[in-house]
Amino acid sequence: MPGQISHTHVNQPWTVRPQTAIALDQPRLMGIVNVTPDSFSDGGRWLDPAAAVDHSLSMVEQGAAILDIGGESSRPGAEIVSPRDQIKRVIPVIQSLSAQTEALISIDTTSSEVAQASLDAGASIINDISGGTEDTAMLPLAAKAKCGVILMHRLTHAAQDHYAHQHPTPPKYETGVVETVRDHLFSRAQAAEAAGINRSAIVLDPGLGFGKDVQQNLKLVQATDRLLGLGYPLLSGASRKSFLGAIIGESDPGGRDVASLAISLLHYLAGVRLFRVHDVLAHHQALRIAAAVDAPGS
Repeated sequence: MPGQISHTHVNQPWTVRPQTAIALDQPRLMGIVNVTPDSFSDGGRWLDPAAAVDHSLSMVEQGAAILDIGGESSRPGAEIVSPRDQIKRVIPVIQSLSAQTEALISIDTTSSEVAQASLDAGASIINDISGGTEDTAMLPLAAKAKCGVILMHRLTHAAQDHYAHQHPTPPKYETGVVETVRDHLFSRAQAAEAAGINRSAIVLDPGLGFGKDVQQNLKLVQATDRLLGLGYPLLSGASRKSFLGAIIGESDPGGRDVASLAISLLHYLAGVRLFRVHDVLAHHQALRIAAAVDAPGS
């Protein structure tokens, strides 16, 4: 069934080191590894470094090209974790993985101190959910390191945020959620380039679930084509989010994997090729099918 999948946007390779780029002509999976006691989906399961490493390696076997290691939860209401404590959590994991796998490693942090320690330990990507706004040293650090960066939109810090279905009133976006997020992402990409980060190193993330209610999240999914129109690769990050649970009536994050996969497939159809997920195997299989249907000559 050729022609069923949109080719409006073609993702260029994502440069994550001077001599390393990830081809985004095919779907690439980023496995989520929460080295935390309080993450919304699997808090505490991978807090032990050995457990985190084993889980990470299993994700690689299942098809993850990137491992996203985080030492601070970003769930609504989460407490701030000091850079020192984040480093204690993530560095043993990153060092061990660097010695055992060729999969790329991303550090999920808003702290330049944590990012620097992680890059020194073997990470190649900084995933900053504040888009480089929380720590002004982050963008210059990424420029100097010549690493890959993911810049996300969020309306507020996790401590002041709510789950998508629990906002007392809809979060305010004066020009609408799509235009606000689009403008913000473009401004952060421009700031990154102004700091010396190569355009080819930048990935943008609309921040599904961060300061958006259920309908606002859906509007952002519907507007994926417009967000890709900024000219940067997008990260799909819907995995197990509460807005999915609200739609399907599932309070357990672990029960939202099928719903997560639905959003990932919609994102793929719109042109997204990078996916941050909990359930690597299911995404690997489903997106391989989508890519096979999309292949020339199919």
